[in-house]
Amino acid sequence: MEFRPCIDIHNGQVKQIVGSSLADQNDTARENFVAGKDAAYYARLYRDSGLKGGHIILLNPVTSAYYEATRAQALAALAAYPGGLQIGGGVNADNAVGYLEAGASHVIVTSYVFQDGRINMEHLDRLCRTAGREHLVLDLSCRMKNGCYYIVTDRWQKFTDERIDSSTLDMLMAYCDEFLIHAVDVEGKNQGIEQMLVSWLGEWCSASDKIPVTYAGGVHTYEDIEVIRALGCGRIHVTIGSALDLFGGNLAYDEVIRRM
Repeated sequence: MEFRPCIDIHNGQVKQIVGSSLADQNDTARENFVAGKDAAYYARLYRDSGLKGGHIILLNPVTSAYYEATRAQALAALAAYPGGLQIGGGVNADNAVGYLEAGASHVIVTSYVFQDGRINMEHLDRLCRTAGREHLVLDLSCRMKNGCYYIVTDRWQKFTDERIDSSTLDMLMAYCDEFLIHAVDVEGKNQGIEQMLVSWLGEWCSASDKIPVTYAGGVHTYEDIEVIRALGCGRIHVTIGSALDLFGGNLAYDEVIRRM
C-alpha cells in the first residue's frame, strides 16, 4: 500500500473540488479548497518526500478559456519532479508522448479510450503503440447505477456501458501499467470511502498477476486508510485530497506518509 498524492488543477489553480459538481459550462465546480501555491510547489514537496506515482489532473477541457493556464501549471509541476508524477485530463494518442517528454512517468486516460459508451479498441491500441503500455494508466473512475459500478467519462459526467468487473479489468490490464479509480460519488465530500468498491478491488488485486490499483474518493479519517488496507489486502494504493492538511483538511501529510 502506497500513498499517491495528487495535484488537481482547475481554471489555472490547484484546487480540491467535489468531483460530481464539475461542469464544463462556465468552468464551474463546487470548491473545497483553492491553493495559494502553484502546482510546482506541490510537485517539489512530493519529490522531497520521496513520493512517486502521484497524479496531476487537468480539470478543464481543451475548449475552456482556462485550459492553457491549467496546462501551464501542469507542465511546471512535471518539470519540478521529472519522472515522479503521472498526468491526466484530455490525454490522447496525439499528445501523450509530449507529456512523457515533459517529465511524466505515465499518462492517465479515460475519455479517449471510452467513447460512445464503449471501449474504443482502435484508440486503445494506438495509445499503447505511441505511449507504451508501461507508461499508460487507465482511469476507470466510476459511479454506482442499478447496483453496479460503471465507468464514467468527460470529467466524470457521462456513464458508459462498461462495468467495473473482473472481465473488464482482466482485459484492460493487458494494455496498461496501472488503474486509477475515483469513486466519483464520494469524491471531495469528506464523508467516507466506497467500501463495497474497495472490497471488490481488494478481491481482484489479491491474485499475484494483477497490476497496481490506486483508489481515490472519500478518505477523511486515518481509520479510512486502515479500512482500505484491510479490504484491499494491502495491495490498493490510496489518494487523499480534500481531507489532507495541505488542502485545508484534518489529516496531517506527514502522518499519512508514516502510516503507509
